[in-house]
Amino acid sequence: MRRKVLAAGCVVTLILGTAACNRGTGEDVVGLITKTDTNPFFVQMRKGAQDAAKTQGVELQSFAGKQDGDNEAQVQAIENLMSFGAKGFLITPNDSKAIVPSIDKAHEQDMLVIALDTPVDPPNAADATFATDNYEAGKLIGQWARAKFEKDGKQAKIAMLDLNANQVSVDVKRDQGFLDGFGIDIGDPNRIGDENDPRIAGHDVTDGAEDGGRTAMENLLQKDSTINLVYTINEPAAAGAYLALQAAGKEKDTVIVSIDGGCPGVDNVSKGIIGATSMQFPLKMAQLGIDAIAAYAKDGTRPEATPGKDFYDTGTELITDDPQAGVEAKDSAWGKQNCWG
Repeated sequence: MRRKVLAAGCVVTLILGTAACNRGTGEDVVGLITKTDTNPFFVQMRKGAQDAAKTQGVELQSFAGKQDGDNEAQVQAIENLMSFGAKGFLITPNDSKAIVPSIDKAHEQDMLVIALDTPVDPPNAADATFATDNYEAGKLIGQWARAKFEKDGKQAKIAMLDLNANQVSVDVKRDQGFLDGFGIDIGDPNRIGDENDPRIAGHDVTDGAEDGGRTAMENLLQKDSTINLVYTINEPAAAGAYLALQAAGKEKDTVIVSIDGGCPGVDNVSKGIIGATSMQFPLKMAQLGIDAIAAYAKDGTRPEATPGKDFYDTGTELITDDPQAGVEAKDSAWGKQNCWG
């Protein structure tokens, strides 16, 4: 008879392929592999996975890379889960293409693989993707910014603070969604930076971090001091951009928009530092993902995509205290009740 062991789960930062945490004795093992174990987004994701694992009566094994881009650690994590005989795992891929051969090996052991937040490349290399519609999240803040600038009768000069030079899907979709929502011809929707619109002052990269956001903003202000609208890949980058604008005495005349929905970011909306942000739900992503693997282990049921999309959409909400006509939004009070981190 198969035994199911309730486990709170553990997390290990895998450095250069070192061993994972000691597993329990349950047969129904499920895995969670995040990009890092420090980003609040992934901390919340792990909490959602732990809660769902307890409810489902499965043993959770959690792994994380040392830093963004640490593909080797994620490869090692999959090998550990294969050795454990795991039923499946959730993964936020650090390298959407490079991880696919390891996913293929996991499939050879009949494991269910679900990408969270960031699709693998090609997307169908995983059995399903549970994620925010990142294009829609970007489009929402673009629509909000467009409505605001049109209402105020201002011409925008836009700084684009992206993630990194790799043009991973989440980075591209957010960037292109924002520009589309603002009404800019995006050219190739799968490529950042091929637009030819004079309203775009330039692109720079932030690594999704506050320090990176500040440096990128400083660089773009040196290029064009008339910037008055800043798109940021996430809220830590937005916080850094604000510091650079503040140091230049331009924070009161510049609008910042972002994506995440973390509690510090929502707090910055309430303070007027961020004009609007699109909230994601990482806890929901992980909970639904664990539920899906548990169902697969029980009777072979496979998750289905949201109708009309090639992934399971876990939702997004625009958060702002400066609502604009025609753009549905929640205020920061609602955001503080539903934020993460």
